[in-house]
Amino acid sequence: MTNHIVLFEPLFPANTGNIARTCAGTNTELHLIKPLGFSTDDKHMKRAGLDYWDKVKITYHEDLPSFMETIPDIKHLYIVSKFATHDYTDVDYTDEGDHYFLFGKETTGLPERFMQKYPENAVRIPQNDNNIRALNLSNSAAIVIYEALRQQSFPNLARVHRYEFDKLK
Repeated sequence: MTNHIVLFEPLFPANTGNIARTCAGTNTELHLIKPLGFSTDDKHMKRAGLDYWDKVKITYHEDLPSFMETIPDIKHLYIVSKFATHDYTDVDYTDEGDHYFLFGKETTGLPERFMQKYPENAVRIPQNDNNIRALNLSNSAAIVIYEALRQQSFPNLARVHRYEFDKLK
């Protein structure tokens, strides 16, 4: 079982760099759906994921339909959206198979027709909609991936690590 974070037409290099760092730290694969709002050589993105970029498995897709063709089981596609009617914590992420968490563009989200085609796949992170339009993309990706990993018992992740200069000792 592998987890995948999928970004639809991401615009801001810092968000993508931060998400790449989260992917490196959680053994999560990253998918980027073109067009991107930046070059993957962008200095801001590199700075955000500086020491980690080479540790992330990244797959580029020409467009959303091309990405959808790669999904082996549509029931394991989770569309993270403020328009969803059930919470991301309501889903069982322990099913066998790969799990794909799809996030929309920072400014406009995912195309409306696409969303209407897969309403049963949409999950929501609870938020106060009166105070904000949306949570930050990199924060949202971290929130959702860590819930999936928690349910999966944090596979291949260190629960405890001993450091030479342990600040708690």
